Amino acid sequence: MISLPWMQIIPSSMLPERDEGALRQFLEACRDTARAKGHFQIASISLAVKHIAPLAVLQSIYEPEELHCYIERAADDEAVAAAEAVVQGRFNGVERFALVKAFAEEILENTIAVGDLSEAFTGPHFFTAFSFDDSVSEGAAFPAATVFLPRWQVSRSKGKYGAVANLKIEADTDIDSLVMRVWAAYRKFGAFDYLPNEVKEPSPQPKIESRRELASELYPNAVECALEAIEEGNYEKIVLARGIELLADRPWQPLDTLNRLRERFAGCFTFSFSGDTASSFIGATPERLLQIRHGRLLTEAIAGSAPRGQTASEDAKHARALLESGKDLREHICVRDSILRRLEKVGVEGKAESNPQLLLLANVQHLRTRIEAEVGEAVHLLDILPEMHPTPAVGGSPREAALPCITDLEQIDRGLYAGVVGWFNHLNEGEMVVGIRSALIEGKQACLYAGAGIVEGSDPDKEMRETEMKLRALLDILSSS
Repeated sequence: MISLPWMQIIPSSMLPERDEGALRQFLEACRDTARAKGHFQIASISLAVKHIAPLAVLQSIYEPEELHCYIERAADDEAVAAAEAVVQGRFNGVERFALVKAFAEEILENTIAVGDLSEAFTGPHFFTAFSFDDSVSEGAAFPAATVFLPRWQVSRSKGKYGAVANLKIEADTDIDSLVMRVWAAYRKFGAFDYLPNEVKEPSPQPKIESRRELASELYPNAVECALEAIEEGNYEKIVLARGIELLADRPWQPLDTLNRLRERFAGCFTFSFSGDTASSFIGATPERLLQIRHGRLLTEAIAGSAPRGQTASEDAKHARALLESGKDLREHICVRDSILRRLEKVGVEGKAESNPQLLLLANVQHLRTRIEAEVGEAVHLLDILPEMHPTPAVGGSPREAALPCITDLEQIDRGLYAGVVGWFNHLNEGEMVVGIRSALIEGKQACLYAGAGIVEGSDPDKEMRETEMKLRALLDILSSS
């Protein structure tokens, strides 16, 4: 048995795959440890499988009031689905990132992992969502921070597939019934060996019966007020968002909607995060907030937008105008420089590309600058996150001056919009994406959000059109049959 500071790892040879006797023996040993330590243990079992479709698995076990998380970027050939919480935490306040970190560390100190943990998405992974603000209003669909360790996790990464089962073992756990449960899950998932053609066909979409602006006719006035504040030197940039509410004739199926998003926006991160209140937050975001893999950090400055053209020449014309736009370049540089400064505050030296590149999406194009850095073992992903969130791409600059003004100007509750959705693991690796181009789905109701960066030279009518262009992606998906 290999002992690490945060958890124990057992070589896979000691637990042959699908050996019921070996599984029972392993779980009984975990129960003995729980009794000796006076604390429950997590048994984390990683399996390599020949093929699996993560969204198909999630659809097969989906329960509206169970926690789940799904993140995919088709262009990277990577997807992970997690369902059912073995343990979970909910936190509010300015210390929420530190509280999530402490929660995960306590769990890992009481985790025994078995299997080959050398591949992507093996071992215990925590899935998390952070709202835009440090605190949320009473009755909000999600708290300021949610974190959970899933009972089931399935993944695809660069042509390799895996499954992880996390089991909570207490001093009085009935091992026989737990073994039966695990074996029943094996049978249900076909031993996790899904074929691509087994992905569930989407059901017909509900019909939208009404559309309502959450802060009716407020947006142009909010932009005007922001421009006055910028002229007075209160801040350099502020991001103002709109929200619209759709009501349908019957409840939406969030995972069916997610499937439509992933098919249309392969260059984006498509995601779904569901709480235990039958609320699902879904979207297709172009923006990676933070990735750490193998000791390397990757983030992106994404700011400055233009529409896609109907023809190649029209597309190129919009791209050229974006690359030469003083307003968009100012906004972009503001975001890039802020990210570099905030990384420096946690001892990370970021290196940015010399010039912004074009990020081409199905309905819009952006300016993007990649930023990379080496990350030492002493710097945890959750130590970096509170400095990075929110970036000026969704908040403003200087952050301390802009953020307090957003709620007053918008008059909407952002919730998870422009917040963070992602995962992290026992190796201080993780992927966090920004929850934009998103919707909160609750039964027959869907609330959609989109924002635009306001800087010197912004035009209220153009910013209104930009938000409408960004809303269009989800509107088209939700209204398609």
